[in-house]
Amino acid sequence: MNFVQATAKYEAWLGRHLRILEEDLEYKHEQMRKLLFPFFRATYYRWAQIWPEICKPLSAAPSALAVGDLHAENFGTWRDAEGRLIWGINDFDEAWPMPYTNDLVRLAASIDLAATEGGLKIRLKDAAEVLVKGYKDCLKAGGHPLVLAESNLELRTMAAARLKDPGVFWRKLSALPDLQGPVPKLVLKSLSRAMPERKLKCRIAHRRSGLGSLGRERFVAIAEWHGGAVAREAKALAPSAASWTHKTKGTPAILYQQILDRSIRCLDPFVHMRGRWILRRLAPDCSRIPLADLPAARDEALLLYFMGWETANVHIGSAKPKTLLTDLQKRKGKWLHDAAALMVKATEKDWREWKS
Repeated sequence: MNFVQATAKYEAWLGRHLRILEEDLEYKHEQMRKLLFPFFRATYYRWAQIWPEICKPLSAAPSALAVGDLHAENFGTWRDAEGRLIWGINDFDEAWPMPYTNDLVRLAASIDLAATEGGLKIRLKDAAEVLVKGYKDCLKAGGHPLVLAESNLELRTMAAARLKDPGVFWRKLSALPDLQGPVPKLVLKSLSRAMPERKLKCRIAHRRSGLGSLGRERFVAIAEWHGGAVAREAKALAPSAASWTHKTKGTPAILYQQILDRSIRCLDPFVHMRGRWILRRLAPDCSRIPLADLPAARDEALLLYFMGWETANVHIGSAKPKTLLTDLQKRKGKWLHDAAALMVKATEKDWREWKS
């Protein structure tokens, strides 16, 4: 089926699993027409549909509980239970068992698209090489989280650049209008319990964020606490789009909590599932990092190396490092570059169809 047909079928399927906000979905469609990289980020369902066929030689690779919708802007920071700043993958809405190569190819393709539109300057050939090196080195080490404390100083400099002016973040949240409609009881109760103090007076707003999840309900609770703002968010979850392409029978499981718990990771104590919602703390140091927020002077090769490393951290949670490493070492030449280039070409074709 063509891209327009696939979009209609996927959105109809999604509407059977959660409430769709039509205005937000129309906004998503508008963003998809503007630039290729946002289009790519917004359409993981299409990737899940065409990747196994376009990259058929890679679809037989060992399976892992994978991110699915991995891209260059799905990385961010959070605070662990010790208050340390941690860097890694930001969300797992599309988590699903699949060949580990899926995440690497999608990440490499996203980097090429981001470079085309000015977000990154590194070439696909160099990006593919450094991603594989980071992934491979992590497998050899058995994985470890990326703690931005006494080590990983260069990564910390890149990741923490946006924290110099936290007022920008809070002004955006404060500008959100109060929600006029009802809030599900489970969400209201969960947001209240997630606050630093019980029965803290807060207001509820709706937030538009990301691209792939536009059209889903997002409730944000915002309050003043001891002289500063605090916020918690509940986002509606649905099964991964990969389960749609696989035509999984019944109601597929949502694997968000499972992939969090199994990854090599310093967990964010505020992130957890409640029913079919994901709860998290919102703050300048606890969110994804858009490429535009990175400092102008940065070591892009090092950044991508750590993206490859963190991808392996996730895969190790459900696959043996030796198994992944053995398969990876069999793949010679420019396998990642060539696969990513094919997927970029397919994405460009779909984008032209959508714009027309």
